[in-house]
Amino acid sequence: MSHHTITLTINGVQQTATVDSRTLLVHFIREQLNLTGTHITVLLNGHGIKSCTMFAVQANGQSIETIEALAPDGTLHPLQEGFWEKHGLQCGYCTPGMIMAAKSLLAKNPNPTEDEIRYGISGNLCRCTGYSKIVEAIQYAADKLRAQEEVPA
Repeated sequence: MSHHTITLTINGVQQTATVDSRTLLVHFIREQLNLTGTHITVLLNGHGIKSCTMFAVQANGQSIETIEALAPDGTLHPLQEGFWEKHGLQCGYCTPGMIMAAKSLLAKNPNPTEDEIRYGISGNLCRCTGYSKIVEAIQYAADKLRAQEEVPA
């Protein structure tokens, strides 16, 4: 087994660790960093990726954002609020990935159509909701985020 020392930024904090070359990014995040909110989808340099398809060593020097970064001060992010208000979750297993995929989508497209939302979250599976409430939650968040940007500082 080959071990590597990697340094990456997770949720704004630089982390250095030694990992086996075969350690998947999802296992590094969940097991070594104890950020257990991550199920699969995280943001790598702002783009949604499946952390189960990437080795931790491939993330060396990169910036990762997990679901834990969304409410650092205890105030819900508009996406989290949208999932609450629009009943976008049932069992909750898919929710972190859906929210991170939606965050990536809204960063690129702040006013997506329903079809664009469905495409943006298409890599995340939900077995409970039928997706309609998830789409509504993302539309809610998109509206709220746009309204926040329109408020003069």
